[in-house]
Amino acid sequence: MNHKSIRTFVADDEKYSREELLYLLRFFPQIDVIGEAQSGQETVAKIMELQPDLLFLDIEMPEMNGTDVASMVKQMKKPPLIVFATAYPQFAVEAFQLQAKGYLIKPIDETRLAETIAQVEEALCRATNDELAKPLAKLAVEGSDSIHFLEPETIAYVYRDDKSSKVITHTSAYETRLPLKELEIRLSPYSFFRVHKSYLVNTSLITEMNAWFNGAYQLSLKGIREQIPVSRNYVKPLRAKIEL
Repeated sequence: MNHKSIRTFVADDEKYSREELLYLLRFFPQIDVIGEAQSGQETVAKIMELQPDLLFLDIEMPEMNGTDVASMVKQMKKPPLIVFATAYPQFAVEAFQLQAKGYLIKPIDETRLAETIAQVEEALCRATNDELAKPLAKLAVEGSDSIHFLEPETIAYVYRDDKSSKVITHTSAYETRLPLKELEIRLSPYSFFRVHKSYLVNTSLITEMNAWFNGAYQLSLKGIREQIPVSRNYVKPLRAKIEL
C-alpha cells in the first residue's frame, strides 16, 4: 500500500524522547509530522484541532496519562490510529484493549518502528476503502416533531446560543440540544473548524477575513450575510488550515 501522507502527531512529556522519535520519523517519507505536545490535556486539545491520522503517545505524562488520552480520543467520530511509545512494557495489555496499532518500547528499535508504520499504512488503506463504500452520513437535527437530516456540505456554520446550538444552512436555521463540542466531533471528518468558543464554520465557504479589534477577525462566508467572529487565538491555526 502506498499512502501518500500520514498526518502524524507526537505526544511525550520528555523532550529527549520526543526529539528522538521525531528524528527517526524523518526517515519515513510517508510520515508528515504536523504537531507535538508534552502533556495529556495539550494532546487532546491539539488532536481535536489538527485531526491527525496517527498519534504516537507516551503513557506517563502530566495532567492526564496516555491511556486516559487514548480513551478520550477514541470518542471522536474519526479518531487517529494510536501507537504507544513508552518505557513501560506492563501497560501493553491495556493499550491493546484500547485498540492501539502498536506498542513500542523505548529506546525505540528502528526495525520495529518500520513494521509498525507499515501496519498503520495498511489500516489506513482499509479504512479509506471502507469509507468510500459507505453511504454519505448526514447530521441528524431533532426538532419538536421531526428529525432533519442535513448533508454536512450544506451547513455554513454552527453556533452556541444560550442552552441550544443553532445549525445554519443557506436556506434554513435549525436548533438542537447537542452541545457545540459534540457537533464539532461529529463534523470533524468534514471541512469544519472552530474559530471561536461559540462558533464552528465550514471552511470551504470562507471568502474573506477582515480585521476587527484586539487581534480578532470577522469571516465572510459564501452566500451568508452574517459575519462570523474569529477569536485571536484561533486566527493562526485557521490560516494554517485553509491557506496553501
